[in-house]
Amino acid sequence: MKNFLIPTTLEQDTISAVKSAINQAKNTNCEIILMLVSDTPDTFSASQFLREMKVSLTASQEEILETCRYIIEHTPNCKIKVHNQYGVSAPIFKGIIEAFDVKLIILTQSYKQETKRIHQYLVKLTTNQKGPILHLGTELSKDDFNKALYIENAKANMHVKDVQQFLSQNFSYEIVSQTANFDDNYEEFAPYLSEAISKYDIDLLVETRKGEKIKFKKTKKENSSDKLGLPVLSLYEELA
Repeated sequence: MKNFLIPTTLEQDTISAVKSAINQAKNTNCEIILMLVSDTPDTFSASQFLREMKVSLTASQEEILETCRYIIEHTPNCKIKVHNQYGVSAPIFKGIIEAFDVKLIILTQSYKQETKRIHQYLVKLTTNQKGPILHLGTELSKDDFNKALYIENAKANMHVKDVQQFLSQNFSYEIVSQTANFDDNYEEFAPYLSEAISKYDIDLLVETRKGEKIKFKKTKKENSSDKLGLPVLSLYEELA
């Protein structure tokens, strides 16, 4: 069984994340966990604590959730679960991943753009865990991906063959082209990247990552891969 974790505030692209998870399951049994994270209520009163623990969704959020449930109801091999989490830390998040036996975390653009500190913190915790992460792109019309462009990190002691072997064992993606990391000179690389994406019909980027110390910055740095608008599969280097 493949289990998927989708941190969400129930924006429209949550539906795309659910559809993408279904496609990643490839008709095998799966469970999709929608995780809603909130700050722990700051009160000494037990009754007040319980009152504030109740989740209140807007009409729009209720509609998104019902749409996700409807999709799953019409997908025989999949189940859906809503997990409300109050407060989060590295050990708690690790425990959630282990308890639900999560094989892939899917991050939407809307969630990564959330301004609340707890959501920003969860995104950073996600990038530090050792499982694969699928960052959905800005284009929401496609839920399944096949042909990948591998972005090679010069500092990583990895070969494209090792990455492809991991992809073949866990996904149905094929690396059809590769490039060096272009974060520092995107403008120079942009024409060649566009040509390769068009020529090979690339619909996914694959990159590797290492754990980093969590820091909060006032301005978020946009990765060059985000500018391309394509989804990104991020692999922890020890895995691949």
